[in-house]
Amino acid sequence: MGGVTTRDRLLGLTVVLLWGLNFLAIRVGLDHFPPFFFAALRFAVIAIPVLLFVPRPRVKWRWILLYGTGFGILQFAFLFTAMRTGMPTGLASLVLQSSAPFTVLLGTVFLRERIRPAQLAGIGVALTGMAVIGWDRLEHATLLPVLLTLAGGLGWAFGNIGARMAASTSPGFDPLHLTLWIAVVPPVPLLSLSAATEGPLTGPRALAAAFSGTGWPALAALAYIAVLATIVGSGLWTYLMGRYPAGTVAPFSLLVPVVGIAAAWAFLDETPTATSLVGGVVVIGGAFVATSARSPGAKEAVVPVAAVDPVATVAPVAAVAPATVTVPATATATAVIPATATVPATATVPATATVPATATVPATATVPATATTTATAVIPATAVIPATAVIPATAVIPATAVIPATAAATVRAVAPVTAAVPTSA
Repeated sequence: MGGVTTRDRLLGLTVVLLWGLNFLAIRVGLDHFPPFFFAALRFAVIAIPVLLFVPRPRVKWRWILLYGTGFGILQFAFLFTAMRTGMPTGLASLVLQSSAPFTVLLGTVFLRERIRPAQLAGIGVALTGMAVIGWDRLEHATLLPVLLTLAGGLGWAFGNIGARMAASTSPGFDPLHLTLWIAVVPPVPLLSLSAATEGPLTGPRALAAAFSGTGWPALAALAYIAVLATIVGSGLWTYLMGRYPAGTVAPFSLLVPVVGIAAAWAFLDETPTATSLVGGVVVIGGAFVATSARSPGAKEAVVPVAAVDPVATVAPVAAVAPATVTVPATATATAVIPATATVPATATVPATATVPATATVPATATVPATATTTATAVIPATAVIPATAVIPATAVIPATAVIPATAAATVRAVAPVTAAVPTSA
């Protein structure tokens, strides 16, 4: 966690605490509301003010719908049903981490992302942990709640694909606005599902009962999920992902099950078996490897311009200059600038050029506007960008890049889709 300030570490731990305790709030809410109706309420209380006060992000509706359907409808319909049918609260917070390896697999299948051997190994480890948990549940209870929770993790992964497509096709939008706007998608489908399966009057009667003298815990749980877990938690998470590389921030999310299991043990008297805990540790370890693996020699915070694909590769080039060459001012757009090269002050860095981590961009260098439309222009995390450099407004700069206060630049860090990023589970 080098480079993260003490204040931001505390903010990250605050998010972990908010999201870990969120599973307690879900349990309290499910003790009062039917699962589909509760899931619909959870989004409806956010959707109404969002429609009134939050500008819609400039992304295509189909990606909002995919994100909202996967993350909102599928994840919470399955998760809430699983917890209502016997899934322990702490174990639910752990098994839901399956969304991370699922996201890597879906990215490979639907987005043609290249999966690395380390990621494949991480997925295999995570699947082993899930099998251990499933075997343990068969020994002590039914397997169905575990399968439903895994289905919720898969739904969350489909939502991540929607977020990935939104980011790659519409760079420059506010990610927090997208997180809030997906709340508009689930209420009507979930309310329809509730009416069809739970009864048209079951949910409204439970809501009316919540306003009685004994129903305040249900309302408090709903308020916690909507305000603290979603708005506050997601807002802080978005802030951290904007300041630091995703590989630095994402490991915080793997601490959520630790809080969830500890809170369930302390407040609900849930004592997980030793086998479940071992399986959980294996799942978390596999998820960490699957989402943090990078190519050999890759830099922590290298972010392709106008892209969030963590496994994107630089397009083949026509010529590679030797490491000690001096790159002239008239360098062609297909040149690769080596780490020890001297870039003259009058050089124009082309859109397809790869700037290495140890390169120093001179004060009068110009990064052209076309660099913002290609994923092959890479500005590394350790690059020093001088005060007089001209950076296009839509350029994507890593969180750890050094940019003087007088530079004409817009800083935006984009998180890879494979990061384990629970926005409001």
